Amino acid sequence: MNIAVAPQVLESRTRDRVLQAISERGPITAATLAEDLGLTVPAVRRHLENLGEAGLIAERESAHGSRGRGRPARAYVLSDAGHQALESDYDHLATQALRFLAAEAGDGAVRRFAEARVGELEQRYAGELAEAGADTGARVDALVAALTRDGFAATARPVGEPGSASPFTGIQLCQGHCPVQHAAREFPEFCDAETDAFSRLLGVHVQRLATLAHGDHVCTTFVPTSTGLPTPAAPVATPSATDTSTPVTSTEGSSR
Repeated sequence: MNIAVAPQVLESRTRDRVLQAISERGPITAATLAEDLGLTVPAVRRHLENLGEAGLIAERESAHGSRGRGRPARAYVLSDAGHQALESDYDHLATQALRFLAAEAGDGAVRRFAEARVGELEQRYAGELAEAGADTGARVDALVAALTRDGFAATARPVGEPGSASPFTGIQLCQGHCPVQHAAREFPEFCDAETDAFSRLLGVHVQRLATLAHGDHVCTTFVPTSTGLPTPAAPVATPSATDTSTPVTSTEGSSR
């Protein structure tokens, strides 16, 4: 073995660890990266500089605001090139296959494929979430663990005021990496199918706020936990122009 190359190998592996951590937790500061990875801040900054020069990361203002009277702390997220660096050539092959499927069998075939793929994940996750109980927060934690295990780099944090009836109170579920991001850019059916599956698994209507496929630095899904949220009304069937059925007449008088 050539011992002379060992430091370069270690340097490359550390850089990959920094890049992966940014994928999982970005926006993230150099100080937090150093703490999480057991490195010194100067060492982390050296890797950040290299990753920045390579175009693999981008700077964002830290969500924690400014550091005293100084400038706001700089935080880092993956750039488009950074996400592509974590992708494999199989992503391009998958996209080509989906294009062929859409051309041969129509867009509906892609949608059904996306639903079937996500359905397999949903079946595997269902048991784990059932063991978590009925509490939405516990079910989100179980979903985060399952997603992270499958390579989605998931995290969750509460938003809004705990115990509030505000519709903005809930949990923000984030996915720092998406194994099908490349394909989902062209076929949003994958994002739609995943969002629907999250709603079924968590037992609440979730809302997708951002996606990696649309150029955001993380996929973000809002999971409501407020007990004051109204129950969504069932869809009302609208009679067609050719509907000859007798309309239902209200027994209440009109106020107009």
